[in-house]
Amino acid sequence: MTSTLKSVYHLTSFSWYVLIVKSLADKDGEELPPGIFVYGGPWKYLTFLNLLLQMSFFGLAAVTDLQPEEKSQSTLHRCKDLLFAVFAFPVGMFVVLLFWTIFAYDRELVYPANIDTFFPPWINHAMHTFVLPILLGEVLVQPHIYPPTKHALAALGLVGLSYLFW
Repeated sequence: MTSTLKSVYHLTSFSWYVLIVKSLADKDGEELPPGIFVYGGPWKYLTFLNLLLQMSFFGLAAVTDLQPEEKSQSTLHRCKDLLFAVFAFPVGMFVVLLFWTIFAYDRELVYPANIDTFFPPWINHAMHTFVLPILLGEVLVQPHIYPPTKHALAALGLVGLSYLFW
């Protein structure tokens, strides 16, 4: 894939996630539906953490695209591959698939109808749908070097347990 296409893709994806996070931050101070953000604020939601993770990954990818080709195997590049393979892709897919599976079963469990007045439908899809095609596009645009499975699962498991017990 050409470096220009990769750069444009990464910068566009990063900008998209910045827009979404900024749109969510702009909601601060508005009248909240009952029960939302009671404990932990938005930080308790894996969806919000996933948005920050995706934004961080695509920001790092955009920065690594600026590196000269001879430095393509730098520490920064290895960190980007690790972040994608161990966190960004698995967590992103988990959020999309789990949200829509539970939503199809019983919407009130994950996204009660009263939240529609607070979050417009486009934000819901930005958080829970568009993550999938953006990550699949990343798989097509940029080949990644994957860490050993044991190390990747250990890191993902540690972060998952940290999320569950915080």
